[in-house]
Amino acid sequence: LSGGEAQRIRLASQLGTNLQGVCYILDEPTIGLHPRDNQRLIDSLKALVKKGNTLIVVEHDEDTIRQADKVIDIGPGAGVRGGQVIAEGTVSELSKHPQSITGQYLRHPIQHSFASSPMASESTDWLRILRPQLHNLKAQSIDIPLNRLTVLTGVSGSGKSSVARGVLLPALKESLKQHSEQTLNLCQEIQGWQHLDRVLEVDQSPIGKTPRSCPATYVGFMDALRKLYAGTPQAQILGYGISRFSFNTKGGRCEVCEGQGVRTVEMNFLPDVKLPCEACHGQRFNDATLQVKWKNYSIGEVLMMDVDEAREVFAAQSNIARALSLMQDVGLGYLSLGQPSHTLSGGEAQRIKLV
Repeated sequence: LSGGEAQRIRLASQLGTNLQGVCYILDEPTIGLHPRDNQRLIDSLKALVKKGNTLIVVEHDEDTIRQADKVIDIGPGAGVRGGQVIAEGTVSELSKHPQSITGQYLRHPIQHSFASSPMASESTDWLRILRPQLHNLKAQSIDIPLNRLTVLTGVSGSGKSSVARGVLLPALKESLKQHSEQTLNLCQEIQGWQHLDRVLEVDQSPIGKTPRSCPATYVGFMDALRKLYAGTPQAQILGYGISRFSFNTKGGRCEVCEGQGVRTVEMNFLPDVKLPCEACHGQRFNDATLQVKWKNYSIGEVLMMDVDEAREVFAAQSNIARALSLMQDVGLGYLSLGQPSHTLSGGEAQRIKLV
């Protein structure tokens, strides 16, 4: 089943129970749905309300927002800049609220100003999948122009993910690995793969499951930070090398939390609780390491900065500034550099992978 199908089956099972007085909490149920299926889903949600239930839906979809009896807009920004209730009320009340960003877009829908891209032609290089064979696919061939933006669309369950993730991704991986038209029997043949160097999948799976992983380590500028601090006069006088500024190895890290910045408290019969480390206060390093400063900032303080602030501090360090600029470009300026990866949302993880 596709993700949308599985989610709607769970909803359907609730619709068939005839329960009353239940509070249902849904986190973006329309994500990835075709507009046709969107309206069907909204009708189902209304049916649950009519039976005497309460629905709380986290949603960006405009159609769903406009059908709500009450909208609560949280903001004004993201991360540390968010968390306040900016406006609440009906859609018309929200659209009149001067501080509500959601209200602005409900009042004046976004005007896209994309420059028209050059159309694909005979001279364009093409990637061609002949007779894809998976699930419900029956196409003779699927032609994808290279060096262009191609969108797969269609109603939920029509075969989009089957083409992209079920056939194209593994077939391309195999062809690029074997340097042949080997396709794992997913299709008759794949043509044009020679124009590509590699294939990458960017999905919403977590980028790390432990507090050790964070945007600075995943994007890759943590090494540049460590070299920067190891090169300071203070570090050289003390004899600190690059490894001193790693929170994954002994020496410079806080040994109470082992460089994680948090301590895990195991609870009987309840989920584990993570608390800020009382020794380093979430900075991951021991006091001796935190004494080394660059522009009056310790490396622990840098990891607690958000991307927007760090972009200004490291403006002259091109290898660090470029990565931070890209994070700003995809709307992640509010994330702190050392935020544990397991606390990121699916969309945040996906955008960090894009960076």
